[in-house]
Amino acid sequence: MKIKEIIQVLEAYAPLPYQESYDNAGLIFGDPSWEVTNVLLTLDATEAVIDEAIARGCNLVVAHHPIVFGGLKKINGRSYVERVAIKAIKHDIAVYAAHTNLDNVRNGVCAQMAGRLGLERCRVLQPKTGLLKKLYTFVPVADVEKVRAALFTAGAGHIGNYSECSFNAAGEGTFKGGEGTVPYVGTPGERHFEAEIKLEVIFPVYLESGIVQALLMSHPYEEVAYDVVTLDNAYQQVGSGLVGELPEPMEEQAFLAWVKQQFGTGCVRYTPLRGRPVKKVALCGGAGSFLLKRAIAAGADAYISADFKYHEFFDADNQIVIADIGHFESEQFTVELFYHILTEKFRNFAPLKSTIKTNPVNYL
Repeated sequence: MKIKEIIQVLEAYAPLPYQESYDNAGLIFGDPSWEVTNVLLTLDATEAVIDEAIARGCNLVVAHHPIVFGGLKKINGRSYVERVAIKAIKHDIAVYAAHTNLDNVRNGVCAQMAGRLGLERCRVLQPKTGLLKKLYTFVPVADVEKVRAALFTAGAGHIGNYSECSFNAAGEGTFKGGEGTVPYVGTPGERHFEAEIKLEVIFPVYLESGIVQALLMSHPYEEVAYDVVTLDNAYQQVGSGLVGELPEPMEEQAFLAWVKQQFGTGCVRYTPLRGRPVKKVALCGGAGSFLLKRAIAAGADAYISADFKYHEFFDADNQIVIADIGHFESEQFTVELFYHILTEKFRNFAPLKSTIKTNPVNYL
C-alpha cells in the first residue's frame, strides 16, 4: 500500500477544502508514492513521536496538529519544529496532518467529545458557507434517469440526511449543429427543437471535478450545456463545534465532575454556576472561545472547550457555564478517530497508536 492510498481515505472523510484558511493540513513531509511500512497515529508529531515511528518501523505519522503551521525560513535545528523536520526527512518519515478539516466535519473531533458525554440530537454549532455548489444541466427526456444516476453515484444530491435529491423542470431546448458536428438528435445546419429536462443537483465543492466528469460521460450530447454556481447556503454537515442534549438533566457541579472524569483532565476551569440543571451542551475541540456567542444563542446550558483567556470568562455573563477542560484533553480521542477511519477502510491493516503523551501542560 502506498502513502497516497492512506491519504485518499483520510481526505474522503475530512476533505482538505474544509480546513480553515490559516491552516496547513495535508502531507507536510514525504512522498505520497512511498510504500507504507506502517502508520503511527498521534495528536502531535513531536520529536519523541518521530523517534517512536523509527523504533516501531513506521514511515508515516498521521497527526492532528500540523507540525509546520507557519512559514519556515531556515531549517537548522534551533526549534523543535526544525528538529522534527530534519529527523523526519533524514529517516524518510512522512508526516500528514488532518486538522481543522477534521474539526469541521460532522463526525469529526467534536463528535468524539459528544460521544464521551452521550449527547443526543447533535447539530453543527456554526455551519460553514461557500462549501456547496449547484449543477444545472439540460437533458433529453429519454436520457435524464441515466444522467441523474451518474450524478448521484459521483456524490451529488445529498442534503443533510437525505440522498438522491434533485429537481426537474420540463422545457424545450434549441440548437443548430455547425459544420463537422454529429448531433445526437437533429440535422446539422438546421435548428432543432428538443423536449428536455432541466436537472438540478447540489454537491460539496471538493466533488466538482468528479461530478462534471460524470455528467460529460453520461450525457448523450456532443456539447453538454451546464452551469455550476457557488451557493451561500450554510452547509449544515460541516462547520465548527456541536450542540446536543444529555439524555437526562444534571446538576451543574455533578456535571462538571463527570466531565472531568470523562476527559481525564487534571483541571476544569469554569465560570460561576447559575443554579440551573444542565441539559443542552455545546462543545468544541481545541481553542473554542470564538464560538461562545453561538453556544449562548443556541440555548446551551454549558459550553465545553479549551484555551479561554481570563477576560473571555466574563463573556459568559451568567448566560452559560463555560468549562475549559484543556486543549489536549478536548482532542485526545482524535487518535481513536484516525484508527477507526483507517481500519474501517482497510480491514487487514493495523495502524499503531502512539504511546507518547504529547500534552505539553502538566498539573499539580
